[in-house]
Amino acid sequence: MNARRSGSTFPAPAKALAAIAVAFFSLPLIGLLWRAPWSHAAEYVTDDASLTALKLSLICSVWATALSIVFGVPLAWLLARVKFPGRRFVRALCTLSMVLPPVVGGVALFFALGRRGIVGQYLDRWFDFRLPFTTAGVVVAQTFVAMPFLVVTVEAALRQLDGRLEDASRTLGASSWYTFRRVTLPAIRPALAAGAVLAWARALGEFGATITFAGNFPGTTQTLPLSVYLALDTNPEQAIVLALVLIAVSFAVLIGLRDRWFAGGEGEAPRVLL
Repeated sequence: MNARRSGSTFPAPAKALAAIAVAFFSLPLIGLLWRAPWSHAAEYVTDDASLTALKLSLICSVWATALSIVFGVPLAWLLARVKFPGRRFVRALCTLSMVLPPVVGGVALFFALGRRGIVGQYLDRWFDFRLPFTTAGVVVAQTFVAMPFLVVTVEAALRQLDGRLEDASRTLGASSWYTFRRVTLPAIRPALAAGAVLAWARALGEFGATITFAGNFPGTTQTLPLSVYLALDTNPEQAIVLALVLIAVSFAVLIGLRDRWFAGGEGEAPRVLL
């Protein structure tokens, strides 16, 4: 076995520190599993309020994912293939919400798209259309925090793609649009799927920007994460069960996409996509 991957060469103190780190990440989940009211779990998940919140979360997260694909793929292509002044600034700007506190993102959305926002005032005045405290507002907030995950993943795939395939297609007379549809997109399909699933999972679990920009109205803007937050005061056992549902979804996504983040095989340097 390659010495770099051999466990015998890993220093004992480092193993102990790594074990502590694993415990640090495991204990909160173990705590939830320990306190979960398993005998009433099905009842908590299937009550009307939980199902309504879950349905709204699924609908809004799917819409947010669709918008992320429609706008995020061209953005990723622009950042990966087009050199222009300020490209690094644009990349940082378009992925800022990955590290921005979600509540801050919600405040920023409110002052941009709210009734008196830079753009929102004209939507209200000209079209009588308002985003805050509506289901559409939930979708916008989720898209804002989720799209960067797709952009980063797809951009990395585009950068790794062998450009000779696209050059050959254009040499044979294919248009840029035809080449993009028939050569580029099929080549990056796994990364696109991975980015879409990541964006969906992030949108499904979004809380801060949603409650700040869209509010918390049952059946309209109250998603499953918001239900968890409210249940902590009124019914902690239900909050635990709903939290475990969201954790299970996120955990499944992370396990399923692990090979998309570290695509290198044995003996290869990993190609980190995120």
